[in-house]
Amino acid sequence: MTTATAGYPVHVHAHLEPGLSRWLWLVKWFLAIPHYLLLALLWLGFAVFSVVAFFAILITGRYPRVLFDFNVGVLRWSWRVAYYTYGALATDRYPPFSLGAEPDYPATLDIAYPEHLSRGLVLVKWWLLAIPHYLIVGFFVGGGSYVAYQTGETVYNSGGLVGLMALFAGVALLFTGRYPKGLFDFVLGMDRWALRVAAYAGLMTDTYPPFRFDSGGEEPGVTTIEQPSPPPASGHGGWTPGRVIAVVIGALLFVTGGALGGTGGFGLWADSTQRDAEGFLSTSAQSFHGNGYALEFGTVELRWTDADWVLADNWLGEVRLKTGQNVFVGIGRTEDVTRYLSGVEHDEVSLSGSEVTYWHRDGGVFSLS
Repeated sequence: MTTATAGYPVHVHAHLEPGLSRWLWLVKWFLAIPHYLLLALLWLGFAVFSVVAFFAILITGRYPRVLFDFNVGVLRWSWRVAYYTYGALATDRYPPFSLGAEPDYPATLDIAYPEHLSRGLVLVKWWLLAIPHYLIVGFFVGGGSYVAYQTGETVYNSGGLVGLMALFAGVALLFTGRYPKGLFDFVLGMDRWALRVAAYAGLMTDTYPPFRFDSGGEEPGVTTIEQPSPPPASGHGGWTPGRVIAVVIGALLFVTGGALGGTGGFGLWADSTQRDAEGFLSTSAQSFHGNGYALEFGTVELRWTDADWVLADNWLGEVRLKTGQNVFVGIGRTEDVTRYLSGVEHDEVSLSGSEVTYWHRDGGVFSLS
């Protein structure tokens, strides 16, 4: 027989370690850089797996277990790093590089696997239903973190009120050598709320997060119940380093391939549908006016590569310039055009997006019109 905890399916436990260093918290941002780099990649996998899980739940009503275990592992890893750094500053034990439960670490996260999830809720819970919690969590952990939780694009950070309270704790450590217990309980309450919302927004549970501030390191209202022992592992479970690396590489390839495919698809669409009858891709028409004898559009760089490059002649193809009637268009070297227009009343034209600015030159006098 094994034991399991009952209550809200997201269980956040932590204990404040005694004897914390007075000064180590000042450099933890630097010590955690390897974790930040790896978690940035792991959250790409989290994002991809969340999309796959969304469709799996929509079709089957189940969250694929292998995807669930990976995403829970990313949240666990992120929580341990946050607890070590500026999400709590409550331990000096360096976080393990692991997606596993790591029960010996002073901060743990467990999420009960749901045997069935609502097909209807998956359409709205991660954005519409969770909006009130996003507002609260955004205040707790900063303006970007709660968005990161629902998109999976970045790791847990420690801005907002959590970061401020952790800073107060660091200052207390620096001058007194003690972490105020009341401050620890308050920080853990905010962290617990954020992690519950993260699991709900990550589609890992249908149980709506309570609007309740559960402070302290222990999960309140949790009871222990007896469950039958699970069957022996088949030998294929768990996330080995090789599997984690494979998922990260797969996520990078998926994102990169999607970007390249989207760019290529847009290019094919433009090439096939946006050409005129003569085969030219055209910009929109725009009108200009002037108070002199000419309009000068400034310098245009026409040569962007070596002239003898084999692809230079055919890269852009033929360029056509169409104008209205009774308009003479002159193209020349910058110094030649400057000499040609010297002393001639004309307007210089500057384009910035859709905004057009005219500078009038009249017999050597410069004015802005």
